[in-house]
Amino acid sequence: MLLISWNIDSLNAALTSDSARAQKTRHVLTQIAEKEPDILAIQETKLRATGPTKKHVEILAKMFPDYEYVWRSSEEPARKGYAGTMYLYKKTLEPVVTYPTIGAPDTMDFEGRIITLEFPKYFVTQVYTPNAGGELKRLGDRQGWDKKYIEYLQKLDEEKPVLASGDYNVAHEEIDLKHPESNHHSAGFTDEERADFTELLSAGFTDSFRKIHGNIPEVYSWWAQRIKTAKANNSGWRIDYWLTSNRIANKIKKSEMMDTGERADHCPIVLEIDL
Repeated sequence: MLLISWNIDSLNAALTSDSARAQKTRHVLTQIAEKEPDILAIQETKLRATGPTKKHVEILAKMFPDYEYVWRSSEEPARKGYAGTMYLYKKTLEPVVTYPTIGAPDTMDFEGRIITLEFPKYFVTQVYTPNAGGELKRLGDRQGWDKKYIEYLQKLDEEKPVLASGDYNVAHEEIDLKHPESNHHSAGFTDEERADFTELLSAGFTDSFRKIHGNIPEVYSWWAQRIKTAKANNSGWRIDYWLTSNRIANKIKKSEMMDTGERADHCPIVLEIDL
């Protein structure tokens, strides 16, 4: 199986805007379509509560003609046009789709952050993990989310093996970002968030990238688009992951980042696994 996961930072902009950045994003989408993944997970769709528009559907159908799609958007009482997730999967696949709530703090369960696909022998699930926010104002709620999310994945794993992907909004170790020394109090690299990710892995899951590549340095999945030199200087963070249940980690064949050229922000991450 070939699976790809990507925080796209606004599906609407990617599909309908004529900006230079949107054109770069569409180029990446085209590259993804050419790879013909079995499953494509998309985070931060930023669609309205009613989901994709007619125009979105038409464009997706043209780009991914052999795929079904499911989506989950932010809804009241959460902010509108915020967060959100989507799966595209080949029409030959017939998963049972669920949109779980995990008992998360604040409005996090209403922000469209998790979708799960159930297949006869495994689960595929994606997450857009809440950011701890400026001045770490949401760190406490983020820790609450992490606890509930770990419990959720463990429950899935008790039933059958799990493939979990998404923007986890944490660089786990110092090797996972270019400048760890100046970011210990930054959202995404606090001791608390890193400890929670360690706990997640300890609950029975494998970081597929490190499984395949070991401690290879300077490979990242996100570069700040507000800093014009970040991508050119490879000043990035690895905050997007494909995780698998430990008992199927030996079936991983490939785990890597897709090259997005000059486009900053997140890049797609690719998993190939023999299931």
